Order: sequence, then C-alpha cells, then structure tokens
Amino acid sequence: MNEPPAPAPAPLQDLLDLLDLERIEEDIFRGTSRPALIPRVFGGQVAAQALVAAGRTVPDDRFPHSLHAYFLRAGDPGAPIVYTVDRIRDGRSFTTRRVVAVQRGRPIFHLSASFQLHEEGLEHQEPAPPAPDPLTLPTAAELLPRYADRFAGPDVVERLLEARAAVDLRYVGDPPFARYGEPREPRSQVWFRTNGKLADDPLLHVCLATYVSDMTLLDSVLLAHGRGGWVVGDVVGASLDHAMWFHRPFRADEWLLYDQESPTSQGGRGLARGRIFTEGGELAVSVIQEGLVRIPRTRD
Repeated sequence: MNEPPAPAPAPLQDLLDLLDLERIEEDIFRGTSRPALIPRVFGGQVAAQALVAAGRTVPDDRFPHSLHAYFLRAGDPGAPIVYTVDRIRDGRSFTTRRVVAVQRGRPIFHLSASFQLHEEGLEHQEPAPPAPDPLTLPTAAELLPRYADRFAGPDVVERLLEARAAVDLRYVGDPPFARYGEPREPRSQVWFRTNGKLADDPLLHVCLATYVSDMTLLDSVLLAHGRGGWVVGDVVGASLDHAMWFHRPFRADEWLLYDQESPTSQGGRGLARGRIFTEGGELAVSVIQEGLVRIPRTRD
C-alpha cells in the first residue's frame, strides 16, 4: 500500500501556494506576491506565475519547451497581479500562449511560451562542466552570516535566508559579495533544489526552475567588475528580459547545477547565459538574460 506523500515544509508550501493561481475567468488568473528582498516583485516569481497561467490553458500532454519574457515595470509586492492568457496557436505538435501581467491597469510583464507534444528525435548535448558534490558545499545558513559585516544593512542576512527558505541554493565558488572590489572571471556556479519533495507534475518542476533561474544569473556580470551587488549596495539592477529553453525532463526537488557566465556588459546593461544540468550530467535548461546593472550615482 502506497503511503501518501509527506507534506511539504512550510517555506516550500508557501512558494507552492504562491504559484497556485486563482482562476477568475477562463483565461484570466490572479496571483499574490511574497515579500521581496528589494521593494518590488521578484522577477522569477512573476515569470513562474505567468508560466503557470499559460500552462493551465494547454492540454496536459504538452510541456513547455521555451519562454521569452520582458520585464516592463517594477511590480508592487503589496498588490495582486492579474495574468491574462492569449491563446495564440493550437497546432498539431506545438501550442503557443502569450501572457500579460497587469497591476492597477498597467502591464508590468509580458511572456510568450511554447509547448510541445512529446516526440522522438536526434539527440546530443555539450558535457556538463566540473563541479564539486553539492553536499560538500556550505548551506545558505552556514555561508551568509560570514559576510554580514559587508552587507548594506543589519537585516540582509535574515531577509536573504527568508527569501530562499524554500530552495537549498549552494554557491560553488565565492559569491560576488564575498570578494567585492576584486574583478574575477565572469563565471559562477550554484547547485539548487527545493527544500522538500514535489508532486510528479512536470509543469510544476519547470515553473520552480523558472523561479530560481532569476536568483543568481547576473552574478557573473558582477564578478567581472568586482561588484558585490544589491546586498552590498554598489550596484543598482533589475531584470530586463529573460529567455529559457527546456530540453529534457528534470526534477526541481533533485540537485541541479546552474552554470552561469557573462560574455559582455555595456550601456548600463549586462548579458548573462546559464545552463542547468541534472546531477547526472544531462543538460536540462538553457537560459539567457539581459539585466540593468548601474553604478549608483554619488552626490557631490
């Protein structure tokens, strides 16, 4: 006799509840937000919620293979977000959806997502890069207090731990805030998985990876210039656009390696590329993001 799955830990359940949108019309959904590290809606949250909305209008036998998104305005964490889905195309193999996220009558986010019926085809992939066993790396609770004296405020450690409580995210190397002022190779790695088991719902695992994908992707831009990030206060930044391609099935409650690099930055913008591999070395997701990365103005 199969035992029912254990309930998710409270922080993970809070995140799952955040992604469980209210359906208010056939193609209109409403979501709430959680307190963010900065006074706006976390970009990974709105992207994941928009993908949830799109996925709920797609047949169950089709799974997301790509998304392309633009962050139009800063979202208010204190106000609900309404997601309107446009059924662009329902083909024999592919289904396309467009989602607009609105707050107070103004669009804050736009997403296009494509879903595909499973089919067999040619396969190859680049190999996974070397990385240490995630269990040998410090947890956030072990790592972050070491750098509390470098952060912009006394509550930054607590806020970071609260914001990431649903996800076990472990840095492979020193994060930007550990050695700011020292330019380094524009490359970074983290391992991540949810802090608890998830249901066997492929869309849920994709949406949770989408949520996490926005947490550290611009780190490689910061490393190139020796910047510590918002936690230090030496840059001002925000996501501008975000694209993801989902290549192979994966589970977000099992270890995933997020390998990230930045090929260029200019004009107050930085470009970052990411690859997400399973612990077994399968390339599961490719990610590209351009973000706003500005040096704060100083007053004379």
